[in-house]
Amino acid sequence: MLAFMFEWFSESFTDNTVIRLVASCLLGAVIGLERDMHGRAAGLRTNMLVALGSALFMIISETVAVLYSTTGAGDTGLRVDPSRIAAQIITGIGFLGAGAILKEGLNVRGLTTAACLWVSAGIGMASGAGLFELAVVVTAISLFTLTAVGYLDKLYAKDSYRTLEIAVPNRTDLSRVIDTVKREHLKILHLDYERDYQKDQMIVVFNIRLFHKGVPDKLSHKIIGDLESSGFPIQRIKWWH
Repeated sequence: MLAFMFEWFSESFTDNTVIRLVASCLLGAVIGLERDMHGRAAGLRTNMLVALGSALFMIISETVAVLYSTTGAGDTGLRVDPSRIAAQIITGIGFLGAGAILKEGLNVRGLTTAACLWVSAGIGMASGAGLFELAVVVTAISLFTLTAVGYLDKLYAKDSYRTLEIAVPNRTDLSRVIDTVKREHLKILHLDYERDYQKDQMIVVFNIRLFHKGVPDKLSHKIIGDLESSGFPIQRIKWWH
């Protein structure tokens, strides 16, 4: 049986195993390059390795299934399910993708990168199974989604969340500060303020939801500009996601 295993593996490896591994690596690189260009941690090398590893496990699944069916191991009552290893790939990628997701305040980052890892695993699995046409089509659709579809964000309004912190003297009228920040398509979700009587300073923190179309930074610059020109003795302004 051991001799047959080496013989079968040698023949299959020289046929198309290398092609499957190389194809999965290259197609994963296409997805990873887009992520790398956007400065994401899970970039070129990560997606290449995810696709390559997925292809490897698919080849192992296929090899083990064919090996046991050919050697007549089924007579002993042993049943080999080639989909079991593939199912574990999905579970493993789920943990890897969770590590790419970061929560910063009210915003969550890394969801697209986690989805790319998931798709890269699928591309690797398809390549490992010899489904090259499927792997290429999915790669092309994924690249289109990451590039062209991204421009659609500027065509429709959507919600985004920001935090604005303003430091002014205690004597400043808080209601005037609030009125200056208020405007159309902006909702103040929560307001906190703190008075420091020793430093004669009042810190006002706005949690804001913006409903905007295009780049939200333009609206943030307008708000900061209105505060600076309002005549308040502003000591500090901080604006973050």
